[in-house]
Amino acid sequence: MALNHKRRFTALSGVLAATFVVTACGSGDDGGGGTDGGSGSSAIDCAPYEQFADIDGKSVSTYASIVAPESDAYEAAWKPFEDCTGVDVKGEWSKEFEAQIVVRVQSGNPPDVALFPQPGLLQTVVNDTGAVVPVFEETEAVVDENFSEDWKAYGTVDGTYYGFPNSSNSKSFVWYSPSAFADAGYEIPQTWEELVSLSDKIVADNPDGSVKPWCAGIASGDATGWPVTDWVEDKMLRDQGADYYDKWVAHEVPFNAPESVEVWDAVGTVLRNPDYVNGGFGNVQTVASTSFQDGGLPILDGSCFMYKMASFYAANWPEGTDVSENGDVFAFYFPANEGSEEKPVLVGSEFIAAFDDRPEVRAFTTYLASAEYANLRAKEGFGFVSANKNLDVANVDSPISKLAAEQFQDPSALIRFDGADLMPGAVGSGSFWREATAWIAEGKDTKAVLDSVEQSWP
Repeated sequence: MALNHKRRFTALSGVLAATFVVTACGSGDDGGGGTDGGSGSSAIDCAPYEQFADIDGKSVSTYASIVAPESDAYEAAWKPFEDCTGVDVKGEWSKEFEAQIVVRVQSGNPPDVALFPQPGLLQTVVNDTGAVVPVFEETEAVVDENFSEDWKAYGTVDGTYYGFPNSSNSKSFVWYSPSAFADAGYEIPQTWEELVSLSDKIVADNPDGSVKPWCAGIASGDATGWPVTDWVEDKMLRDQGADYYDKWVAHEVPFNAPESVEVWDAVGTVLRNPDYVNGGFGNVQTVASTSFQDGGLPILDGSCFMYKMASFYAANWPEGTDVSENGDVFAFYFPANEGSEEKPVLVGSEFIAAFDDRPEVRAFTTYLASAEYANLRAKEGFGFVSANKNLDVANVDSPISKLAAEQFQDPSALIRFDGADLMPGAVGSGSFWREATAWIAEGKDTKAVLDSVEQSWP
């Protein structure tokens, strides 16, 4: 659920570059030819799919939480595979995916392939139904070519590999107005300490409180509170390091450990600071009543200067907003602590998994793991970005998504997945969100909040 609520969410190698000009083969009446599936469609190399015999005329059903018009971009990116192999890929798109996927499986009507909004849901379906098929050997080989080892862990359940990434997004961004910064003489902070100093400077420059350093919104229907979890997770990575973060997510250290209290209190210096928030909306308590979609909008009228939100927030700015380095709004990297040699990046992603083992399903998942698919899908737009190492950043349509892609490909990046999406549902999308909201709306004591989450752990 979390990622679904949140998301609207290197050059090509010589070999890959060559495949883009190879004529598609397989299903066309003329025995070949290019594709016309959309603005980004292109022929693909059919050779990798010749190993899957007798799939011409077969079909594969695909189920996802994505809806029109974005779903049209997926279908366009699939068309080259269809033209190449003769397989008909049938997409089913539903906002009710999270609620219906288990029902579908248990009623004997699973899709062949599903795009899970987050790995926690994939793990739940694996454990509750036993119907998910492990990633096929052919597909895994392509995954290994295109994704870093870290990503495999997120699709693994009890030692078995079930899912690999589709689209991804970076949570480690702070939105701002380049022109407002320039007019005020502010520079983009490079460290957490500089970020705090900048916040203090903005307070000093606006003593009447009419302009605040930060605006914020954490309301999101049943998922209210999740933006706070992103703050906590990003800061946990920076303050306690990746090893501790991994243990915290896996509950190998208590949720309410002293280190966790320190991190929450550090986040509180921003989100619970009446001098810092909530520009354009009111007092600290309005953070809880303001939707995350509206949270950053006061940047446009100058009521606040910064808003921490993921790369997918680009879609929430009003039509006509210039989202670019010199435009109305842009984003900078949520900085690490002074002296840090690592660049922590918090990410979210959809995961692709199969429910049936047929040659045409194997072929399709192998295509979805390829660099060709990632690049074709990126060309179709809607800010699509992939953690695929062979995604050509030039194919990404959104400037913010380009930044995210560059983060994923940065050798110094320390990538970790959204912790709430990895925790048990009772915690990640339950007590963590709920107590984070009380922490803001009611001013609940930090230790009491963390104790409550700790007690809720299954």
